[in-house]
Order: sequence, then C-alpha cells, then structure tokens
Amino acid sequence: MPLTDSQIDRYSRHILLPEVGSKGQKALLNAKVLYIGAGGLGCPALQYLAAAGVGTLGIMDDDVVETSNLARQILYTEQDIGKQKAVVAAEKLHALNSDVHCIPYATRFTENHAAFLNDYDIIADGSDNFATRLLLNKLCFTHNKPLVSAAVTGFGVQVMTFKAYLNNHYPCYQCLYGASPEQSDRGNCAENGVLSPVAGVAGTLQATAIIQEILGLGDSGKTLFTFDALTMRGQTVRVAKDPACAVCG
Repeated sequence: MPLTDSQIDRYSRHILLPEVGSKGQKALLNAKVLYIGAGGLGCPALQYLAAAGVGTLGIMDDDVVETSNLARQILYTEQDIGKQKAVVAAEKLHALNSDVHCIPYATRFTENHAAFLNDYDIIADGSDNFATRLLLNKLCFTHNKPLVSAAVTGFGVQVMTFKAYLNNHYPCYQCLYGASPEQSDRGNCAENGVLSPVAGVAGTLQATAIIQEILGLGDSGKTLFTFDALTMRGQTVRVAKDPACAVCG
C-alpha cells in the first residue's frame, strides 16, 4: 500500500534520503522488532524505533520502574514508579506514534519464549545480564533471526549485529564473549554504574543498527563498534568466528 499523506509528512526527512526513500519507509512500517529489556538501553532505542515508524514493537521486561531508573531510563517519570516497564513503555511509544503497534510482555525472557522469535524479523538485546544474552544468542541462531546487541557500563558502549546463521564467516555473541558462568553479571549497571547519557548513546546506536538491518544497509554481522565517552573515541573491530564455539562453531 502507498504511504498516506500523513505518513509522507511525518517521515519526510527519511524519504528524502536516497538510501531510504518511500520504499525504505514502507519496509520500516512493515518491520517487526522484539526488544528484550525496557531499561537504559531500551528506552532510547525503542523511542527512536517508534519515531522512525517501525511498525510492530514487542517489548519484553519483567521489571517495574524504580527511582534509580529515572536518571537514564528516559521513557519513565516519577508517576510511573512501581508500574510495569513493558506496559508503560508500550503506552508511551504508541502515544508517540499511533502507526506503531506496541505489544508489552511483562515477563523475563526465558527458553519458554523461544516461539516468540518466530513472530518477529529482528531481535534486539537490551538485557542486563549475561545469561539472558547467551540464551538470546543461542535461540536467534537456531531460529535464523538477526540479533542486534548493545551493552553499556561506566563510560563504555558496545554494539554489534549477529547473524551467524547465515554462513561460516559470521560470528555469534558467544564467539565474542565466551560462555563462562562467572561472567554472568558483567556489564550490570547496578554493580558497575553508568553515566546516564552514555546509555542514550548506546541505545541510539542500537536503534540505528536495527534500522540498517531492516533497510539492508551497511555490512553488518562481522564488526563490533565500541565507544568510550571519556575520550569521545569510537572504534570498529572485526570479529572472527570461533571454530570451537558451542553455539555456531
């Protein structure tokens, strides 16, 4: 279906880009993204995905809004304290853009939710623990789904898209970070702290990577992008597949 006049007006700055145009905007409106974690990463990422017109957003998080969240989880206000993050996020994102169908899942992602992946084109990881990240990686590999992962701690940001299911040249998350149980709390903001706007940088970069994946832009799946807010320097690192990886090797 052609874009409506209202959509042409709303997304006009996208449509002006040769890499996007009307065709790309239609692809965004038809896209379905499942986002795991409506916290410091998810709030900015989801806001930009909704604003950009990504048509269906699944939001999965079992947590409630707490006072300590408000410094960096910018979807929420003091009036939301005690409410389910997934529900609040879905309501606010739909208010931002009624084109977007927002589906809240007020639960923690487990292996029992594997079938959910079949309903979405792209899976985005904004979770706060290593165990969930490893599980998402394994299930995205077995379900042939691209996984766009972001992490933030302190002043550091890491963003990468994983598509190891495509062929033997693409690594998976476990190739990059390993599978040691003792690393299960690595990168947890509650333990290590994080500068509030750095979470915004990470989430915004992740949203950009998701949109690139929807539009088929760039050469994703082989490089990790890191950013250090203390030095204001970014770096792209090529990641090799681990032939001994228990997931994709």
